[in-house]
Amino acid sequence: MTFRFEVLHRDAGTGARAGRMHTAHGTVDTPVFMPVGTQATVKAVGQDDLQALGAEILLGNTYHLMLRPGEALVQQLGGLHRFMAWPRAILTDSGGYQVYSLAQNRRITEEGATFQSHLDGSKHVLTPERAVAIQEALGSDILMALDECPPSRSERGYLEESLARTTRWLQRCARAWSRGPGALFGIAQGGLDPVLRRRHLEEVCAIDLPGYALGGYSVGERPEEMHASVAEVAPLMPADRPRYLMGVGTPVDLVNAVAAGIDMFDCVLPTRNARNGWLFTARGDVKIKNARHREDPGPLDPDCACYTCRNFSRAYLHHLHRTGEILGARLNTIHNLHYYLDLMRGLRGAIEAGELPAFRGHFRERRMIESQAG
Repeated sequence: MTFRFEVLHRDAGTGARAGRMHTAHGTVDTPVFMPVGTQATVKAVGQDDLQALGAEILLGNTYHLMLRPGEALVQQLGGLHRFMAWPRAILTDSGGYQVYSLAQNRRITEEGATFQSHLDGSKHVLTPERAVAIQEALGSDILMALDECPPSRSERGYLEESLARTTRWLQRCARAWSRGPGALFGIAQGGLDPVLRRRHLEEVCAIDLPGYALGGYSVGERPEEMHASVAEVAPLMPADRPRYLMGVGTPVDLVNAVAAGIDMFDCVLPTRNARNGWLFTARGDVKIKNARHREDPGPLDPDCACYTCRNFSRAYLHHLHRTGEILGARLNTIHNLHYYLDLMRGLRGAIEAGELPAFRGHFRERRMIESQAG
């Protein structure tokens, strides 16, 4: 199997690590943020933009790609990398979260998830075996096992039943996996119950896999609850395998989770917020639609080296957003993704230099500037 992970540096005062994943499509330095390319595209930007930003791995979505264009067509056309002209690594999620979000149109059984397409109402069955087969047909570098994603505040009895089923599904995924170039990751659930989180993590990690993930966070709980839970369970994950926190999160979430020992992240927040005019900067969040930016000749962030900040004023970005111009979505997305990817580079550098506590303190202090300005 091509996939390999190594830890290169550890922070002495926290659980943070800097490492490297080796995949069939290049190396990925960790901690890493993966831009979300749900339908084989990261909304509003091109692959040239992503390469210029330094993205080393993207995330695709099994549920959406199986519905259209279909994994068979993607495979026929040379696999997902060739289909979307992306030469670097790709992780595909299993579709479990999307099935969870279709609560009114799906049924969970031991076999798998039966659901109606959100596109045309057609009926589909996603089993653990099919989830693996779809991702292998796509040619993913990292495949996620099919899991059930229960709400974080689910009743304990339901949670226990769901976790047991997810473990059985993982065992089936492991048997179906060809152990080819794509690496299969298992997902541990458990809501906010510390006992169930630990128990399920033990069950999942008892199955020997190249990597492991924590799912079921950022689905309704308060940020501080998530931070506390992740800080408790992340150190229990295998130290020699990549640790992935799925669907998280804000810059504060990422910094806290890296300190807890998490290596991998994905979230739609930087791209979705960009299209809505919500921009992340080292000095805090900026809502570019606000009137105070209308005549501002300065860059979005004077310390940012992204294409947007090097070339355009806040006044211009405000104008683009107010007029609904497509260029606004692109420039905003370039900036937000640069911010997230640069944050990861900063965290890696701080871990390597043994300066993570100072980095975290500086991060918190600077982000208050823009927030206080309104």
